[in-house]
This record gives sequence, structure tokens and C-alpha cells, in this order.
Amino acid sequence: MEVSRYPKYTFTWLGGLVLLGGYIFGSIIIGGIMVFWDLIFKQSIQGKEWFVMVANAVVFISMIAAFDFLIVRPTTQKKLNFNFSPTNFYTYLLIFPMMIGMMFIGEFITAQIPTTGPFFGEYYKFFEELMSKLTDDPVIMIITAVIMAPVFEEIVFRGIIQKGLINAGVQPWKAILFASVVFGLVHANPWQFVGAALLGCVLGLVYYKTKSLLLPILLHAFNNLCSSMLVFYTKTESFADAFKVP
Repeated sequence: MEVSRYPKYTFTWLGGLVLLGGYIFGSIIIGGIMVFWDLIFKQSIQGKEWFVMVANAVVFISMIAAFDFLIVRPTTQKKLNFNFSPTNFYTYLLIFPMMIGMMFIGEFITAQIPTTGPFFGEYYKFFEELMSKLTDDPVIMIITAVIMAPVFEEIVFRGIIQKGLINAGVQPWKAILFASVVFGLVHANPWQFVGAALLGCVLGLVYYKTKSLLLPILLHAFNNLCSSMLVFYTKTESFADAFKVP
């Protein structure tokens, strides 16, 4: 029987704790860098676009490395790696329209969430201010949102969580749904939660059917590229607002 070069790890509550531990460890490293920079250069780098990019990379790498060294290697005797094989042209013709359709559905549902009022108003204002800081430098935003985020997030949510759950015997649709909901929750705001969870279902389905992590990464990058272009040229993430659709 042919032995796969891809490890068959499982994702359980222990794996969740390991990912959380990796997140905390990465955050501690970032905190140390901030303190060091403040002491040496006498300036805060917390709001700098390049530092946000570096911080994201450090945290995700810490999470992935923790799962690899504490879960995958001890249980499978293999290092964590994934199938990044391309697929046939017809598959791309199917999955990209499917992704675009879900992007529109997600935007429609998100538009129903209030952006005013005693709670939502203040929260949305805070969210907009946070996003505006990330879009000051187009190059940094493209690197962070279109290159880094799709790779790191798909490895964690589809490659580790979803695949690990399926390997553990969880029904595929439940694994896809769980990974998608967690993916939405980590965005930490109701407006991005809806889109992330819905798009996560498409990304999860594509990964489950094709077994290649390259495809959800490309779809994720496509979605983030569209959002980035909208923000750059129209100052909004909404297709409806950008194209004046009533």
C-alpha cells in the first residue's frame, strides 16, 4: 500500500489549546518587540502598518509551528505539510463563480446588520477607524491581506482545523461548518463575521473536494484583492456602494 507523504493528524480540544498557546506565545513575542523598540528608539510602533503585518506573521507562524511540533510530529512522525497541487482548468471555472456568488450573498446579509445605535454605532466607528489604519499604505495592505492572510488563515482553518476534524471522524459538513464559524469569530466583529463564515463554507467545500490547499488560498486571495481594490478606489468594501446599486 502506498504511504502518503502528508501526515494524518487529528484536531481535538488539545489541538485547540495548542493553537491558543501558539497565539499567546506569538503575542508575547510581539509585546517584547514593542517594549524593546520603545526603550531603544523611544517611539511606539503599535499602530505602524509594517508592524501590524509583522505581528500577524509572527502570531500565525507561532500557531502553526506549535501545532506542528506538539501535535503533528509526535503523533504521526511526519512534519506538517499540505497538498498545494493545481487542478484542471474546468475546476477553476466552477469555483471562482461560486466564490463570487457567495461574496454577493455575504454582502447582502452583512448590509442588514445595523451600523448605528448605542451599541452598533460606537462599535462600527471603532471598526472603521481600525480598518482605516490598515489601508494607509496600499503596498503593506496588499502584502498583508492578499498574500499573507490567505496563506496563513487557510493553513490554520482549512488545513489544520477542518482537515484535522475530518481525520478525527467528524462528518465533513460539520467540520466545514465548525471551521467556518471559528474563522468568522476570529474577525471579532459582526460585519466581517457573516462574510467570513459564509465564504469559509465555500473555501472549506473546495478544499474537501479537491484536497488541494492551493485552491482555497487562491479564492481567499481573490476575495481580499477585490475588497482591497474597492477600498483603494472607492473607500468602501461594498460592491453595492461602489457601483451605486440601490
